[in-house]
Amino acid sequence: MGMLQVSYEALEMKAAGVLVLPSKWQHAHVEEKLALYNEKNLTIVSLLKRCTELKDLCKGSILHADALRKGSFTGDFRTGKSLLYMYAKCGSIAKAQQVFDELPIHDVASWTSLLAGYVEMGHAYKAFDCFERMQHEGHSPDGVAFASILKACIAIGTSERGAELHDQIMSKGILGNNLILGSALVDMYAKLGNLNRARQVLDELPVRNVVTWNALITGYCQHGRGKEVLHCFEQMKREGIRPSAVTFACTLKACGSMRAIEKGKQLHAEIITKGMLINNNVLGSALMDMYAKCGALTKAQQIFDDLPEQDVISWTSLITGCCQHGFGEEALSCLEKMRHWGFSPNAMTFACVLKACGSIGAVQKGKELHAEIIRSGLLCHDVVLGNALVYMYAKCGILSKAQDVFDELPVRSIVSWSTLITGYCEEGHGQEALMCFELMRHEGLPPDGIVFSSVLKACSTIGATEKGQTFYESMGTKYGIIPSYEHHVCLVDLLCRNGHFEQAVMMIEKMPSTNHFPVWFALLGACRKWGTPRFGKVAFGHAIGSDGKPCRVADVSSTENVNKIEEQRS
Repeated sequence: MGMLQVSYEALEMKAAGVLVLPSKWQHAHVEEKLALYNEKNLTIVSLLKRCTELKDLCKGSILHADALRKGSFTGDFRTGKSLLYMYAKCGSIAKAQQVFDELPIHDVASWTSLLAGYVEMGHAYKAFDCFERMQHEGHSPDGVAFASILKACIAIGTSERGAELHDQIMSKGILGNNLILGSALVDMYAKLGNLNRARQVLDELPVRNVVTWNALITGYCQHGRGKEVLHCFEQMKREGIRPSAVTFACTLKACGSMRAIEKGKQLHAEIITKGMLINNNVLGSALMDMYAKCGALTKAQQIFDDLPEQDVISWTSLITGCCQHGFGEEALSCLEKMRHWGFSPNAMTFACVLKACGSIGAVQKGKELHAEIIRSGLLCHDVVLGNALVYMYAKCGILSKAQDVFDELPVRSIVSWSTLITGYCEEGHGQEALMCFELMRHEGLPPDGIVFSSVLKACSTIGATEKGQTFYESMGTKYGIIPSYEHHVCLVDLLCRNGHFEQAVMMIEKMPSTNHFPVWFALLGACRKWGTPRFGKVAFGHAIGSDGKPCRVADVSSTENVNKIEEQRS
């Protein structure tokens, strides 16, 4: 078949409204490829569109080079826009900018192609620059432009700018039934953590589809709102919208986080009925992860074995399940099997295995993994992996090494600080834990509930009663944290250990929970230590009545000791 015949076929397919590159294109010489659009300029636009769909930068560049050689590109706005779009979608943003600068005129579509390219390549600030410049030149952004720039808001983490864009969209009246724009708004609010606003936007949309619902469901899933994920899943089905693989994957993740294995089994059956599991590794891995997190490791292993092909994600899910349920040795065994089958661990795999090392005290294996991570260069840009190393060394009692790793972290998150503070606290180094707490606050990071639990325990360890009470009060007054049951228990323990029994009793009586056995028993033990029979008898009576269960031998021993103390003093 000659060049003219190939060209004729391409034009025939274009005329029929179906643009498919002929098989000859795949194997032809460059000259034959160029013949595909030799008849008319219109054909290069069609072929550039096909290159864009295939993300074939090489063939698109060949078309561009020949257009320049023939001069067919000069002054041809339509061809220029097609080239711009092709380069932007194929990730060659520098060439896209060059083509854009050479266009005789700019319109909304060309500006949008450029800013979307910058967003896709992670250059959010340059995308914002394009967005401002296009408006400065008198072009009003359309729905596609707004949808692209909302993604840039997610990239730089600015919900305030996103809200401003939302107001701009509403004032222009371009939202309407635009599902792409509506989904982008929901996605922006959800990914930036403003889930109530995301839900409100979705509820106000006149029409919704699976993409819109997935944006909200994914946001709920990422922020640990499992109940809302399940609620959205049921609501979208009531609206007649069929869940996609993404919907099922997120909902399964929610089931895993909530340990809702029965609901997970229902979803599993539904996925099988719909035939969605066939050759779908993403759903298979999601199912395996759900069963593993729910403690059904045998079922997780079965799903894993039935996967059409295992990958790093599925291996990591299996390792995570072992780690979360205390099977540290099994997690390390899975790592070795994973390597045996030729899969290299990623950052998440390493993080899970390091936690397993910490849980079983396998410090030597942890050190080997640390050295491997350094060689791989993964530690330079992964804070989760850094936190896992801090955790491993802290759990193994090597706090000096945990501190060294912490000091070298490029970014220290609240989790980083919490891990180190907890490590110091668990090893009885209360002063060091409090020093870390003060340094964290000095760096401007507000503590969370987990940090406060460790801080209160540290105060208890060193007998800093007043300081502990001050920290407890600051939870609500300064940081807006409602103390949990664990925080109440920590404060009672702090008061008991340091002989403040009246305050401890008052604190227990104010606690919201109905089962106060652990704290009354802690008070009973403190009374034995300090020799205060009056409070000991009160604690003993409440401890027995707090859960309606028979008194244990240890409890009786404690109260007998309290009685002996009372007899000796009388």
